[in-house]
Order: sequence, then C-alpha cells, then structure tokens
Amino acid sequence: MKKISFFLTLALLVSMLAGCAGTPVVYYTDCTCPVDSHEASVQATTPAAPVPEAPAVEGALKTGLHIATGISDSKSAAAEEAGEAKYDVTMVAVLVDDSGVIRDCIIDGISTSIQFDTYGSLKTQVDEETVLTKNELGENYGMVAWGGAIAEWDEQAAALASYAVGKTVEELKNGAIDETGKAPAGSDLASSATIYLGGYVSAIEAAVAKAVHLGAQSGDTLKLATITGIDSSKSADAENAGNAQLDANVTAMTMNGETITSCVINAVQAKVAFDATGAITSDVSAPVQTKNELGENYGMVAWGGAIAEWDAQAASFASYVTGKTAADVAGIAVDAGTKPTEADLTSSVTIAIGGFQALIAKAAQ
Repeated sequence: MKKISFFLTLALLVSMLAGCAGTPVVYYTDCTCPVDSHEASVQATTPAAPVPEAPAVEGALKTGLHIATGISDSKSAAAEEAGEAKYDVTMVAVLVDDSGVIRDCIIDGISTSIQFDTYGSLKTQVDEETVLTKNELGENYGMVAWGGAIAEWDEQAAALASYAVGKTVEELKNGAIDETGKAPAGSDLASSATIYLGGYVSAIEAAVAKAVHLGAQSGDTLKLATITGIDSSKSADAENAGNAQLDANVTAMTMNGETITSCVINAVQAKVAFDATGAITSDVSAPVQTKNELGENYGMVAWGGAIAEWDAQAASFASYVTGKTAADVAGIAVDAGTKPTEADLTSSVTIAIGGFQALIAKAAQ
C-alpha cells in the first residue's frame, strides 16, 4: 500500500478513533470495558439512537450513509502460508428526495489485509501502512492491469452511482442488475460496469433507507470521506490473543459553497483475533456492526460512565458542525486530548473530536 505524505497529519489523529475490546475506548479515556465486552455484543440488535431530523422545507433532501463490512475471507496461518485478516468494506452516501428518488450517490470501498505467522506475530507493519480507499487507489487498485477489466473499480463504481441518480430504489434494482447480480447484457450500464453489482445495489438501498433530513438542499454537493487505520493491531503472546484490527471512520456530508449543510458520522471497528499459533479464533462469518448500529451495546455508558453513547455523541457533533465551514470545525477549541472545551459542545460531546475534525477536513477538500 502506498504511503502518501498528505495523510500524515490525518494519521496522527485517526488513532483517536479506535474503540475498545479489552482496552480503553480512547474516545473516553476512563473507560473500564471488560475484556471482549464489545466483541460479545457484535451480534446484538439494539437499534442505534435515532438521528434528529431537520424540519423539511421545499427543496430539502435527505442525507444517508451505509457501511457494510466483511471479514469472511480471513484465514489462519499454516506452515508455508501466512495467516491473513482480510477486510472488505463498502461505503455508500446518498441524497434522496421525499418521493424516494436518489438525487446523488457516491460509492467507495476498502480492501486490505493484515498478515500474521504461525507464531502469532504480525507480519504487516501496521504502524507504517496508509490504508487508501478503492477510489483513492484509482488505477493502482489493479483491476485493469492485473485482471484485464474494461475499467478500474472506481470508474465502474462511479458508473453504477451515476446510473442510480434519478431513480428510486425499485427502479435501480429492476434496471441495474439481472438474476446474476450483474448489469443486464446489452444494457448501457453493462458497457461500463462488468463487476458484480448486487452487493453495491443492496448498499445503496440501505443508504436510502437510512437517509433523513439533516439540512441538505437541492444544489448541495455530496461528499464521502473515510480515514482508516490498522495500527491498533497487535501480535499474540502466551497470555493474550493477537488482534488484527481495522478502524474505518466515515462521514457523508453535504456542502453549499464552503458551508456544511448536513453531516452523518459513523465508524466500523473490525477485529480478527488469532492465537499464538496463528489460528483465527474469531467467528469471521458473524456480521460486523458499525458503532451507530451497536448503539448502547458499544458500551461507553455502561462500562465507561460516559454522558452518552458513541453514536449519540457523534450525531451531536455532526449536528454542531452543520452550518459551519471546515475552517470553523478545525478551529473548535479542544484540550490536549482533543476533547472539546467549548461550553455549547461539551454538554453533549465529551469524547475526543480530533479524529472527527480530520474527517471533516478531508471531506471538505
């Protein structure tokens, strides 16, 4: 994976977005989560706290964000082959009108892995990796060079996103894919997107279902950005399991000029545990829920005594920055741990916000 100097500053901040499973939630440094408390709740189904909607006005659009994560291709280490935690993350941001028509859509993804050997030692230099999205990789993702594809992944994803605009979900599903999950043979979409589209169409459908009025208006520009790190990973030893961990922090945001008009923030913390022989001990077939999906089961209130759960605090921050510029957000006063010190924010947000500020700065570029 390339190391890009532009992200060095952001990389200093991304580590603040890691959560906990046997280690403190760094957003709330007094967290005393018991070992594996968060992993035990991964399959919980308690819904996230509802995002408060802005009053709908003429021309108002709903902003939606969906993140889907898979780790099922991960494998244990063997005598002649390294073990590997493999991550496949799909992210979709949408703008939707009140009749259900998609007015804008962005699709991106993350495909990366962390390797470890039969001694449970990490082989990937996790503190030196810069994890880029598929859109950021562009031609370096390699579908054309190595797979002979008609177009690179980012171009094919953009073709599907463009096809979705102006359609309802049902119209999209009926026209974008056939029974195989690919674009129908002979269609305009098939000439520009030959990858399997079924999962991306499902992700668009989920993003539309989550879309709410947060202040976006017709004519606003939709943004999708993520900052991803793997530096919370650790090797196994005789007493402790190893942990291959990907932390992806994502925002869907709209802007009118330099002003943020709506904002959604979410994160996924995908973990693959392995023992001192390099054998995976996690259930990699289990669903990986986002922090917003985990809601109260993320455990910051129950185990850390936080004033509100992560999803509620992230939503409060997103609401606070709406109406501000990226420069305003960068200038929010924080302490040495990047927790906010402004009185009108500290009443609802006590977690570190340095990572959030970096995420907004990246989205606003």
